Amino acid sequence: MKAFEFKPKLLTTFKNYSKESFMTDLMAGIIVGIVALPLAIAFGIASGVSPEKGIITAIVAGFIISFFGGSKVQIGGPTGAFIVIIYGIIQEYGVSGLTVATLMAGILLILLGVFKLGAVIKFIPYPIIVGFTSGIAVTIFTTQIGDILGLTETVLDANGQEILVPLKTPGDFMGKWVTYSQHLESINWWNTLVSIVSILIIAITPKFSKKIPGSLVAIIVVTLAVYLMKLYGGITCIDTIGDRFTIQSELPDAVVPDLNWEAIRNLFPVAITIAVLGAIESLLSAAVADGVIGDRHDSNTELIAQGIANVVTPIFGGIPATGAIARTMTNINNGGRTPVAGIIHAIVLLLILLFLMPLAQYIPMACLAGVLVIVSYNMSGWRTFKALLKNPKSDVSVLLITFFLTVIFDLTIAIEVGLVIACVLFMRRVMETTEISVIKDEIDPNKESDLELHEEHLMVPANVEVYEINGPYFFGIATKFEEMMSQLGERPKVRIVRMRKVPFIDSTGIHNLANLCEMSHKENIEIVLSGVNEKVNNVLAKTGFYEMLGKDNICPNINAALERAKNILEK
Repeated sequence: MKAFEFKPKLLTTFKNYSKESFMTDLMAGIIVGIVALPLAIAFGIASGVSPEKGIITAIVAGFIISFFGGSKVQIGGPTGAFIVIIYGIIQEYGVSGLTVATLMAGILLILLGVFKLGAVIKFIPYPIIVGFTSGIAVTIFTTQIGDILGLTETVLDANGQEILVPLKTPGDFMGKWVTYSQHLESINWWNTLVSIVSILIIAITPKFSKKIPGSLVAIIVVTLAVYLMKLYGGITCIDTIGDRFTIQSELPDAVVPDLNWEAIRNLFPVAITIAVLGAIESLLSAAVADGVIGDRHDSNTELIAQGIANVVTPIFGGIPATGAIARTMTNINNGGRTPVAGIIHAIVLLLILLFLMPLAQYIPMACLAGVLVIVSYNMSGWRTFKALLKNPKSDVSVLLITFFLTVIFDLTIAIEVGLVIACVLFMRRVMETTEISVIKDEIDPNKESDLELHEEHLMVPANVEVYEINGPYFFGIATKFEEMMSQLGERPKVRIVRMRKVPFIDSTGIHNLANLCEMSHKENIEIVLSGVNEKVNNVLAKTGFYEMLGKDNICPNINAALERAKNILEK
């Protein structure tokens, strides 16, 4: 087996790198950095952390993913998919719990890459991916309702006086909507207007400019408008980032979290969810990018880079990160073709954090809510969701169950249950395709092939039964075979098990065959195997099954098996 080689794409970039390539990467990196700014702020706030934490994540993770990654154009950072998970972790375990979970997820991602499991992620059924992605989109939209409507609640301050504060909602989906319905009388229509205008600007900007992101245009225009309304119009009821957060314009000191066994045990399932989701999103983004630029990413190297990013980022106060398909496509569309563009995008964000971050305090929360509404709409993939509803019932079941579990409960449960259901349904399909037939009289060779052979029928002697197994012989079909055997009233003297169309056999199938031999021997019935392929033959030989059966009872084809059966009957 070939040993794993860690080869970041950056190492091969400089072989033919030129000044022209750098200038193209420079422009792409600057544009992507500007595009990433509003998204990083919005994702940070929606996740339950301060806005600069989102930017810190984009800086640290974005740099590491580009520096160590297995894709030439992948842009890393916080994404909408993690909002629901992060918010839930902070609600239950606090920021320290989020740090521990992200660190563990990073380690898991590194292990996935080291053990060359990058390709395994691709085997996750498509309905599960669409189900939880659409579910996340609905949940993100739900979390923004409070800011879109400007809902408030009355609380007591330190002096016992009643004050109005932004509405706080529980972490669960149903709880949020119940809380919203109880506070509808506090709607602030100015906030709603700001959100609607922001959404409209984002929606129409691509019609005028493909390169300038609509989210950035919306934030600049709406922020300026709200600032002037406050300054000259006396409208002070529109919440801004500065009203809720104290923004720090510096990179925080590295802090290693206090790891303990209790935290690790409680947060391990969540860490698995972060790792699986991060792996799926990053590799999906890299695969889409490959199709556009005509390249091929290294999935295992990419997973290791994602893992390193998620180990380092939380030490600086960041949140989980992965490859971001929207920013990756922005990078490609603006000429980025090497990891240098991703590194420049991280440097641009760092400069913004250090020198321009105080301006972020004027951004209206309702405007960011509008940005996230568009993010959730694009993420929902409702057309794909609708198309999948026309697929087989088993796929539709997996899709709907994963979707509703994601929305009503959480992503951890949705992925776990979705995978279990998908596996069960897959095994059921395999069982349905595996056929077992009993032949007692004659075998027609002309039905054994697509060609007409014009051969005489093979006669099955009296007291001989031929069992034809067509398909995998695994634990799902083993019971079916046993049930069929028990239903047959008559007991022959020889049973031929024809296995030429059995591609593989598992331990349950071997155990089933062994039991068949033991029970048959007690009834003085001989078992003969016919046409065992090389792969199955090697498995049976290693288990010692042939020693119990006897070498004479292992035949290469049905002709030899029938001849062996005649010899047994003559004894």
